[in-house]
Amino acid sequence: MKEDSLNPPEFTFVQKFLNIHWFLVFFICLTAAIGVAMLYSAANGSFQPWASRQMVRFGVGLLVMMTVALVDVRIWLRFAYVFYGLSLVLLILVEFMGFVGMGAQRWLDLGYFNLQPSELMKIALVLALARYFHGLNMEEVAQPTRLLIPLFMVFAPAALVLRQPDLGTALMLVMASGALFFVAGVRMWKFAVVIISGLVAAPVGWQFLHEYQKQRILTFLNPEVDPLGAGYHIIQSKIALGSGGLIGKGYMQGTQGHLNFLPEMQTDFIFTMLAEEFGLVGGLGLLALYGLLLVFGAIIAMRSNSQFGRLMAMGVSVTFFLYVFINIAMVMGLIPVVGVPLPLVSYGGTAMMTLLIGFGLLIGVWVHRDVTIGRRGGDEV
Repeated sequence: MKEDSLNPPEFTFVQKFLNIHWFLVFFICLTAAIGVAMLYSAANGSFQPWASRQMVRFGVGLLVMMTVALVDVRIWLRFAYVFYGLSLVLLILVEFMGFVGMGAQRWLDLGYFNLQPSELMKIALVLALARYFHGLNMEEVAQPTRLLIPLFMVFAPAALVLRQPDLGTALMLVMASGALFFVAGVRMWKFAVVIISGLVAAPVGWQFLHEYQKQRILTFLNPEVDPLGAGYHIIQSKIALGSGGLIGKGYMQGTQGHLNFLPEMQTDFIFTMLAEEFGLVGGLGLLALYGLLLVFGAIIAMRSNSQFGRLMAMGVSVTFFLYVFINIAMVMGLIPVVGVPLPLVSYGGTAMMTLLIGFGLLIGVWVHRDVTIGRRGGDEV
């Protein structure tokens, strides 16, 4: 019998369903519920326009997540390059058919909804890199020529995303991919070469940044230079964070948010509103919840019997971590504002669906954790 043959007949759909990591599902739902509560507060005690739509999106996304989780991981391995190729095509279409929203050309109008292909690429790139490195042994990973293809797979979509322009998403693609390179066994000196090359090229790259991106970086260094203009967002965010104190001002009692001083409080700055209403305790509570989800992700990755499953689970977990870290560091003024949403909490459709698909893949690795996939023949289902 092949080592990558299908599960035995007795491993039925019902058994797969029962084998789902229900603790992880519960904490995902709990995090999303916090998001709905904060969107309700952002609308001054109304489910319209954000909370009601967010609930519908999460409900649909939850069904998608459960469906993805029940699909055999070898199917995702087989079609990994197909998903990557489709996502890359959609990114190219944005160049010609995308419409401009909030100063950037990032979306495709599909009639019933708007799609942001750069969000889908975050998951497609994880799948493609996991499949590529799954087929290599440690000696092959150590060969520099073997890294040319995955480097192209990373920087091609990153360059397209930079043109939209979306610096935050491009950085997430590169950093999440870097984590997968590391987990796959790429030596540290190669990372050092890439980082040093990037630092040397930074002055040249500065010339290609859009004016508003340069302004964001300069504002990050000194927001007080233009307190009513470019520095307004981060200054108001810091005021809201500080005014929450230890336990906050109370649910729907935040002054910075409800008096409209806090910008984009339903999306990028929703953590600031939560911290103002629930204080340090509430902020740390949400961070603890995120930390728990990350611990589950790491455990699932280590428990998988297949290299593809390990890499896929780790890639999804790192992508989720980057969402959390970049958003919270951004609203605290630790990094420039780059427009990355707070996962499962910020209002948004494509980002929500992307995250839930990623969690579906993560749960699928857990469901099929005992499946062994051969390095060369693992794509036979």
